[in-house]
Amino acid sequence: MQPKEIGRSYDTIAHVWQEPHIQSNGIPQFERAIKFTKARNHALDIGCGSNGRFFDLLLKHGFQVEGIDVSEKMIVLARQRHPNVPLHHADITTWNLPRQYDLISAWDSTWHLPLKKQEFVMQKICEGLTPNGVFIFTTGGVDEPGEKSDSCMGPPMYYSVLGIPKTLELLTRFKCICRHLEYDQYPEQHLYIIAQKT
Repeated sequence: MQPKEIGRSYDTIAHVWQEPHIQSNGIPQFERAIKFTKARNHALDIGCGSNGRFFDLLLKHGFQVEGIDVSEKMIVLARQRHPNVPLHHADITTWNLPRQYDLISAWDSTWHLPLKKQEFVMQKICEGLTPNGVFIFTTGGVDEPGEKSDSCMGPPMYYSVLGIPKTLELLTRFKCICRHLEYDQYPEQHLYIIAQKT
């Protein structure tokens, strides 16, 4: 599936991310990432979704926040909650970052990209960080590259991951250091990584 198709799938379930139990998902992990930041000017949330919980947290810590999502419905709902946050309905594989950021997040989002686009997008993100900028993202906690499709959330979805060794290799190549790596839902293979630009 291409990003636009993923966006259309998420359009049909965007309301789910308005439910209260979602509000705490990822917050402790973001708090950890924020501790690594040296500056707190601009932040970008890739795959920002509709509920804005990360916007609230980043704004509380003094960041100027932007969001991008491939789902038009997610952006519409996010604008209702955060009318003053710049939001972009766009595909991260083709969108040009307008500036460098002190923090970039991609929580449960970039793993929907085509496998052949993963390396390119990681490079784009790493280059989009300021010196000492922090990147927090999720991926699959597996050793080898892989991809799959399913409908476990209802509409069809596609997932791809580079695997831990390749991900860490690329972070190093793109001048970032892994500061934290954790299976935060073990034994599920949900992995989050905090990396920092050198």
